[in-house]
Amino acid sequence: MAGTDAFKLALHQNKQWAHATATHSPDLFPRLASGQSPQILWIGCSDSRIPETTVLGLQPGDVFVHRNIANALPATDLNSQSVIAYAVAHLKVKHIVVCGHTSCGGVNAALANDRLGLIDAWLMPLRRLRAELVGGWEREGLSAGERAVRLVEANVREGVRGLRENAEVIDGVRERGVQVHGLVYDVGSGLLRELEIEEGKGEEEKREEAFGTK
Repeated sequence: MAGTDAFKLALHQNKQWAHATATHSPDLFPRLASGQSPQILWIGCSDSRIPETTVLGLQPGDVFVHRNIANALPATDLNSQSVIAYAVAHLKVKHIVVCGHTSCGGVNAALANDRLGLIDAWLMPLRRLRAELVGGWEREGLSAGERAVRLVEANVREGVRGLRENAEVIDGVRERGVQVHGLVYDVGSGLLRELEIEEGKGEEEKREEAFGTK
């Protein structure tokens, strides 16, 4: 395959992958052709280094996916909100994951003050988080790298908060015990780390009163 460009190589390798997969798991493709029933909704970054199914060691059909720059979840984004609604209300997923990652270009852009054009509007929520947190970072004397990790974590926590306020998710939690998780993927090691995102007493009831629908 010397001299083959990336796209042609990808198509060639697809044939090899499909053949090998059909040989090792002959029932997989026929089963997938009949429908999907994933138990996990993965909301991640568009970054090419975090292919969710590979990272989780799972197969096609196991994970329903939405990815965008810096795994952002603005309530006004119809794309992500439609994915969440379909996954929870129709696919009946049991787990929802928000996954950020180290060395995130979107996070690094939000920490910088460069003008980036259209992406500046998309990164505005991260810049607001930065503005809220920077005073604490300065008191702690955090390095640039440590600040980046903290902003990744804060962005994941914000995504989890937004998901918990989503009416479909509120119904899923109440009716089926849907669980929402916040993860950070370390690009340098390939390992996932779950964040502890605790809530105060009575927060779930307050949230359901404020954001639940009938």
